[in-house]
Amino acid sequence: MPHEQGGRLTTHVLDTASGRPAAGLRIALYRISGNLHRKLKEVVTNADGRCGAPLLEGPAFEAGRYELVFFAGDYLRANGAVLPDPPFLDQIPIRFGVAENAHYHVPLLLSPYGYSTYRGS
Repeated sequence: MPHEQGGRLTTHVLDTASGRPAAGLRIALYRISGNLHRKLKEVVTNADGRCGAPLLEGPAFEAGRYELVFFAGDYLRANGAVLPDPPFLDQIPIRFGVAENAHYHVPLLLSPYGYSTYRGS
């Protein structure tokens, strides 16, 4: 079913240290309102480093401020990375705003000592 008529939020995670999708990485999605964080959803990435469905779409997709929290430390340890205690990157929060009814794709490129993100398509 095409999504051109409504907005949606998607993500994916690539493990740049291994050159592979980050399968099995836990992600939490929050709606931010002032100092309040309301958890909307928690998912785990599939073998392609993606979620099986959009994180938000249809009536649940609303303008506002959101935060994705990527549980990178758990993922990295589970995949054999030797991390210091505490790890340099453990939970990676990415805050972003949704201002229009469009596709927002917020990917994460991850390694044990760095990450990047952008608004993709």
